Amino acid sequence: MASYIKIHPSDNVAVALTDLKAGECLEGVVLAENIPAGHKFVLCDLDENCDIIKYGYPIGHLTKKAEKGTLVNHNHIKTNLEGILDYTYQPKLTEIALSDEKDFFMGFKRADGQTGIRNQIWIIPTVGCVNGVAEKIAEKLREKKRGAMGSVDAIVAFPHNYGCSQLGDDHQNTRHILADMVHHPNAGGVLIVSLGCENNQLEPFMELVGKVDGIRVKTMKSQDVTGDEVETGLALAEEIFEVCSKDVREKVPVSELKVGLKCGGSDGLSGITANPLLGRFSDWIVSQGGTTVLTEVPEMFGAETILMNRCQDTATFEKTVSLINDFKEYFIQNNQPVYENPSPGNKAGGISTLEEKSLGCTQKCGTSIVRDVLKYGDRLTTKGLNLLSAPGNDLVASTALAAAGCQIVLFTTGRGTPFGSFVPTMKISTNTPLATRKPHWIDFNAGIIAEDEPMDSAAEKFKDFVLAAVNGAPVNNEKNGIREIAIFKKGVTL
Repeated sequence: MASYIKIHPSDNVAVALTDLKAGECLEGVVLAENIPAGHKFVLCDLDENCDIIKYGYPIGHLTKKAEKGTLVNHNHIKTNLEGILDYTYQPKLTEIALSDEKDFFMGFKRADGQTGIRNQIWIIPTVGCVNGVAEKIAEKLREKKRGAMGSVDAIVAFPHNYGCSQLGDDHQNTRHILADMVHHPNAGGVLIVSLGCENNQLEPFMELVGKVDGIRVKTMKSQDVTGDEVETGLALAEEIFEVCSKDVREKVPVSELKVGLKCGGSDGLSGITANPLLGRFSDWIVSQGGTTVLTEVPEMFGAETILMNRCQDTATFEKTVSLINDFKEYFIQNNQPVYENPSPGNKAGGISTLEEKSLGCTQKCGTSIVRDVLKYGDRLTTKGLNLLSAPGNDLVASTALAAAGCQIVLFTTGRGTPFGSFVPTMKISTNTPLATRKPHWIDFNAGIIAEDEPMDSAAEKFKDFVLAAVNGAPVNNEKNGIREIAIFKKGVTL
């Protein structure tokens, strides 16, 4: 088993794959100190202000001289990144050929042409004031249908804090995300619960939602109900249940899959194991005619030109430039540093600068051509690789991916997290110790790649694992009953 890796021939650092001890000699480099797994050590003597090269790119510069065999981390490296930049389109396109061998999964075909990988009933409040009502309706329906769920695999309420006392973009963000949820194919049916006096009024909200199947999507305005609104809502939810419980899975091509790509609690192995593994999977989905989506824009900073030069044309390039610079403007307008990243957990795991984090993060989308760029709250319209505007926050970004239409989110992590969005949120560990310590969080261990498992065989195992989940095998957040939403808030609350 290899104990370290030099990722690119031009790199002047290597990464420890296991804990290394001072005095070890690694191809002529004698370690001057202990190097924890995921952390970097210098391969040659470097002067102050020299760039540190990893993945073949600068990830920052040294703040003091570093001798061969010594540890370099966030205490020794400073970002090279600056503010808003001008960009030039220099296309470097790798066309992923459509495969002649078509793969399939068993999904729930919806009347609007979409396909769900789950068949659930969702109770969606238009405003936080009726969160309790929504949760009680879901709880009572689960109690009544226990042991007789048919093809319905979950009944879930999705409380949130918004829908009133919001202005501008915040109000629109809430409305768009909730409307996206109503149309999501993983929901066989939806009960929308409103209060009656909130800013997010039911009638205008339903105009935004647009055409729905009235048998599967029903509404209730709590202030207009005479008597117990929970019992009224329960009766409506039971009507929805009777329809959804008879739904059946059908054979569907993988081209109908829409997969969200996300990472959180990253470490120094993220860009070596789990993220490249997702990149392989993303390219495979694209080769099947399917769709993948990369988000968390602040974690593209420093690697954005790689994505820009993979855009299919000038128009898509310009949308990507706006995606990046608009997010930088958001930081600047709020008087915050644009490059306040990585997090304490990232640093503890071996990530020193935002460039290093971003170069690892963007590997999740493989080598495919960028076909479209979505604003926050937009729904997918173009197959292939898409970029989506959302922050790095795990639950906000995962909610945005699901709202865009992704039926599943693949989430890589080096530190671990139990959360789940409103679609299956599969956790892929970057290292084996995490998978061993938290088997109730981690669904798939990509740490095997650091232990000499060939990427090709790991990718094949991973593909089979994801398809099993798509076909109905629950992932850990579902087993644990953890399903949540978080909506991007930017401005004033009244």
